[in-house]
Amino acid sequence: MMDLDYALRHDPPAALTDQSSQEQKRVYEQWERSNRMSLMVIKNSISVAIRGAIPDSENAKTYLDSVEEQFKGTSKAYASTLILKMLTTKYDGVSGVREHIMMMSDMSHKLKGMDMEISEGFLVHFIMTSLPAQFGPFKINYNTQNDKWQMSELIAMCVQEEERLKIEKPDVAHLTTTNTGKKKGKFNTGESSKVQKTNANATPGSTAPKGLFRCKFCHKKGHGQRDCPKFKEWLAKKGIPFNPEAGKKPKNH
Repeated sequence: MMDLDYALRHDPPAALTDQSSQEQKRVYEQWERSNRMSLMVIKNSISVAIRGAIPDSENAKTYLDSVEEQFKGTSKAYASTLILKMLTTKYDGVSGVREHIMMMSDMSHKLKGMDMEISEGFLVHFIMTSLPAQFGPFKINYNTQNDKWQMSELIAMCVQEEERLKIEKPDVAHLTTTNTGKKKGKFNTGESSKVQKTNANATPGSTAPKGLFRCKFCHKKGHGQRDCPKFKEWLAKKGIPFNPEAGKKPKNH
């Protein structure tokens, strides 16, 4: 089998003359064939747009050196682009947190290939800062731990937290719609006013129908989130102190 990289490892032999020996002819033919095949492989591996900016040459080794010089200048600009993208990229909640972390990790690996390595610990902290405010309690819990997460642990925990937030999302949308409806019905003095008066005249010891209460955490009726045992268990697991006053509405004076 022909040694394809022969022309890249050896300088071109002297041009043939009438006095050239058989060995010289054999070496020249071997180099010439390898040089031609190497040029074809190199040029076909480069896109047409980039190929036009590279000085042409009949010598494969010279052409390859020109390719290297062409990309030396662009590597610094590309590194600056990657760093800027990492600094400005924030998770938008659309693509999925796993894809977001993998994208940030991929940019880190590309920088490593340009001798700009980012440690795994720093990358984990960096990715945590790119998460939105909905991950606030999750980030607080991480910052209070002594253990450092690896990338695999970060992905697993972030995906788990995102799934939990998705479960709560329908209730958040329901509450927003309800509050909007109350504002729009501000000028109605029909049945809604009667209901409000009836509730206002209720005795302190009376209890509202259980169907009016739905836990925002476990979605079961009959209790609020601050009384939910599963919610308290989740807070304890995350290391977040329980605040019984957090879910109460302020009193009207």
